Amino acid sequence: MANLFDAANAPTTEPLEIVVGDFIQWKRTDLGVDYPNNLYTATYIARITGGGASEITLIGTASGDDYLFTADSATSAAFIAGYYHWQLEILRNSDSERVVVDRGTFEAIVDLDVNNVDPRTHAEIMVDKIESVLQNRADADVSNYSINGRSLVKLSIDDLLKWRDYYRNELTMEKRKERVRRGKSTGATIKARF
Repeated sequence: MANLFDAANAPTTEPLEIVVGDFIQWKRTDLGVDYPNNLYTATYIARITGGGASEITLIGTASGDDYLFTADSATSAAFIAGYYHWQLEILRNSDSERVVVDRGTFEAIVDLDVNNVDPRTHAEIMVDKIESVLQNRADADVSNYSINGRSLVKLSIDDLLKWRDYYRNELTMEKRKERVRRGKSTGATIKARF
């Protein structure tokens, strides 16, 4: 493995996953011919899925003819864990005109070194919560409450089972993607002997 702090070893594609609080860097080697870094500025803008006011901005620096993008540990420590959508903007320095040249996504995952962090994915959390509710529903199955004119309606067992199955499927897909990323079999391959 190459030293990931060395800009010479920086990946030439955007990360698909980052750990909040890590030093991050990558290069874009495909832009310099059309957008020389002495005449243009390249900037990544990312926003977490679901919107929100927080925005991640990384401005590229010249690295020979390439653009180098970095976020130090202190900067990425401020990222909120979740799925992000990004766009790469090129700004013409002479007149500040802008074009978006690329778009994509990445996931910011929690740092397990931080106290009280929950490393479970959304699907894992939902499966756990729904199964907990299902276990407790056997003891007290009341679907409606009304107190002083205010009411609360709980999901039916059929609805809870439907959502549990949905999130279990999401969890299975996450596990398969992780196995593929690690170069392992997903268990979904059908084998036949002839």
